[in-house]
Amino acid sequence: MFTRMLKLRLLNSVAPAYFFMATAVTFVLHFCFFLPTLFPSPSASLRGSTTLHALVFLFLMFNALGNYAMTIRYPAESTGDTAVPVCSPHCSDKVDAHYLLNGRHFCKLCKKVILKRDHHCFFTGNCIGSKNMRYFIMFCIYTSCTCLYSLVLGVAFLTVEYSLSFENPLTFMTLLPLSIGYFFMGTISGLQLFVVLMLYVWLGIGLVSAGFCCQQVLLVARGQTWCQMQRGQLVENCSPWKSNLGDVFGTRWLLGLILPVQTVEMYSGDSDAAKQD
Repeated sequence: MFTRMLKLRLLNSVAPAYFFMATAVTFVLHFCFFLPTLFPSPSASLRGSTTLHALVFLFLMFNALGNYAMTIRYPAESTGDTAVPVCSPHCSDKVDAHYLLNGRHFCKLCKKVILKRDHHCFFTGNCIGSKNMRYFIMFCIYTSCTCLYSLVLGVAFLTVEYSLSFENPLTFMTLLPLSIGYFFMGTISGLQLFVVLMLYVWLGIGLVSAGFCCQQVLLVARGQTWCQMQRGQLVENCSPWKSNLGDVFGTRWLLGLILPVQTVEMYSGDSDAAKQD
């Protein structure tokens, strides 16, 4: 158990560092390599295209980082609990949190009581629950869009700069192993290999974020959490899916789609803690 918790705490520190490093690298590649290479001419039309691509990228990245910050700013902890309550008789110690009574969990990593805990997000370093679920979902959406957008520009960069053709679907599948081999043979540059590696990083993060987002939206619509699903607990919430989504995304949900702002009323207390999980 000690070794497992040590690994989880290490991951809790490494994952945010990895996220910020990948973000910084993506910024540099976009503005120092992709855009100057794809739109080198000073003509008015290409300047407009450069500006458009830069604005789209900045919009996606702003929302991804903004919702990331909001996820951390509004933690899911239950402020009404000053001590850890007694565990439920159904509590399992096989995961990283104790299931408590009245819809609460005690996270061993955060060392806090979490209200309606869904899971612990290592990339943000805190738990996802009733107060920050909306920001986490929007973070996943915009992270996925940013990665897939970067993937498209990266493929275009390799096509223009190194005359690679991606007409054959197998090209992308064999690109990484061939690039590693050519790099050690001295045929390609380190920059080309690095861009190829980043293509696979963007693809992986983009697909994982998109899948995670779809899963979370489905759980929210059902009025269920990931912790409940892990325990095999049936949903007792009979509210319609529109009402469940409204509880998370708020009445100003449309504004929340384009800006990382607060769209739901924050709890003055943890009155919902009395609701059963």
